[in-house]
Amino acid sequence: MLLQRLRRALEPLITRAMHFYWRFSRGATLGARAMVIDGSGRIFLIRHSYVDGWYLPGGGVETGETFLAALARELAEEGNIVMTAPPVLHGIFLNKRVSPRDHVALFIVREFRQERGRVPNREIVEHGFFAPDALPEGATRATRARIAEVIGGASVSELW
Repeated sequence: MLLQRLRRALEPLITRAMHFYWRFSRGATLGARAMVIDGSGRIFLIRHSYVDGWYLPGGGVETGETFLAALARELAEEGNIVMTAPPVLHGIFLNKRVSPRDHVALFIVREFRQERGRVPNREIVEHGFFAPDALPEGATRATRARIAEVIGGASVSELW
C-alpha cells in the first residue's frame, strides 16, 4: 500500500521529467489515441495508475513507428482490443497541456474484437465501455471534448 502511494506520487514527476527531456531531444512528440465505439454506442475508456482521470486509450508514437502501428500496439496493451478494419482519422490536435510540441492524432475505431477484458495491471487499473451520456466521474476535459465532437456534433477544436 505504501509502495503504491509512493509510486503514484513519483510517476507524475517522472512523466514531467520525461516530457522536459523530450522537449530538447525531439523536435515534436506524437501520440495516437482511439475512440473505440462498440455496437451499442458505448466508448472504451481507461484509468491509469499514475495519473487521475479517465482517458481514451492510446500513447506515444515511437521513432520509426507509424500512427496506426502505435495505435494497434496501445489498444492491445491497454484494452486487449484488436482492430478488424482500418480506423478513421478524426483529427490531429495540439496538446499544449503536455508541451507546445506535443501532437495527438485521434482515430475512431468501430470495428474491433475484444475476446476478453484486459486484467488490470500496474499501468491500467480500470477500464470499460461507457455510454456517452453516462461517462465515469473523472473523465478528463479532453476526453469529454472529443466525445462531444464525435458523438454530439460539437465543432472540432485544434487543441487537445
